[in-house]
Amino acid sequence: MEKPKVVLGVSGGIAAYKACELLRRLTESGHDVRVVPTEASLHFVGAATWSALSGNPVSAEVWDSVHEVPHVRIGQHADLVVVAPATADMLAKAAHGLADDLLTNTLLTARCPVLFAPAMHTEMWEHPATQENVATLRRRGAVVLEPAVGRLTGVDTGKGRFPDPAEIFETCRRVLARGVAAPDLSGRHVVVSAGGTREPLDPVRFLGNRSSGKQGYALARTALARGARVTLIEANTGLPDPAGADIVRVGTAVQLREAVLKAAADADAVVMAAAVADFRPETYATGKIKKRDGHEPEPIALVRNPDILAEIAGGGTGERPRPGQVVVGFAAETDDVLANGRRKLRRKGCDLLVVNEVGERKTFGSEENEAVVLGADGTQTPVPHGPKDTLADLVWDLVVPRLDPSRR
Repeated sequence: MEKPKVVLGVSGGIAAYKACELLRRLTESGHDVRVVPTEASLHFVGAATWSALSGNPVSAEVWDSVHEVPHVRIGQHADLVVVAPATADMLAKAAHGLADDLLTNTLLTARCPVLFAPAMHTEMWEHPATQENVATLRRRGAVVLEPAVGRLTGVDTGKGRFPDPAEIFETCRRVLARGVAAPDLSGRHVVVSAGGTREPLDPVRFLGNRSSGKQGYALARTALARGARVTLIEANTGLPDPAGADIVRVGTAVQLREAVLKAAADADAVVMAAAVADFRPETYATGKIKKRDGHEPEPIALVRNPDILAEIAGGGTGERPRPGQVVVGFAAETDDVLANGRRKLRRKGCDLLVVNEVGERKTFGSEENEAVVLGADGTQTPVPHGPKDTLADLVWDLVVPRLDPSRR
């Protein structure tokens, strides 16, 4: 089979050196990569490096190898164009259709999926001009990842950091797997919760569960590859941040509720994949609970945690905090899986409920999953045993036709 053709555009930012790692992952996984740098980017990483790592010739000019018409041919033949890093200048040129070098010409001729991984200082990212350019590109169907938060050039810290190259690669892989030029979640904001909440007993102990967060992260990464703006609310996962997602970290069910309600206020869809504790200790011991010889431990009184899924889905009343929002729940069951799932679907009031059987060696921590997706409209969609990415894509396939078309 012919190798997928990827164009790696590199614009002139200090993060250009990190694109070498992205290039390595693309080439080692069997992709034919053509690097197209801007002239400014060659001040950070030279053409010889790109050529050696990719095994292909490298040029920033439309005047090189004119007989091959590279400014047209490269974009026409690509299966994916990824610009990493994408500076504020590059986003502006792409949004306004400027074509003053080989990379911007390639962007105009590409008819394949296009992905931008921005990197710049926080003030540049937050500037209204940049935000309008990003909105324009997303509206046209490009996937524009959100930059990461962290250390920038010098001592600056904030939003604008180049995302982890390994996570950008994962997004590229998912975009290529779909092979669709127009992402169907473009212009949408989705909220995904992942992981398991922990309810503290004392400074060293907590009540928790076995959730790894991997299914929620698969949902977030898949939504990013389909063009969505993703807010990922993670509880105690320890997993690497998906490139382009806004990350909110929480610990307890009460903290998760607060974060979900805030993020969901303007979201088109909310997917509650996190395993939320039903109960928490009534009291918290400020010091470590000691074992006393000859004494049985004191009983631990529990109180109910808020039902976050029912709260955002309307709890069966049909009245939601945000009307028209698509709400997806998850039900982890150990017996009578479908019967319990249908009862939970009615009780919570969500549009879709992903039901799966769990146990000590089932689902939790695994890279694979098996489920049935129940719909409030009576539909029942089985998902055979397979990668969690597959289940994630099917969930979004079911969400997309339920989205309010007037809110795009």
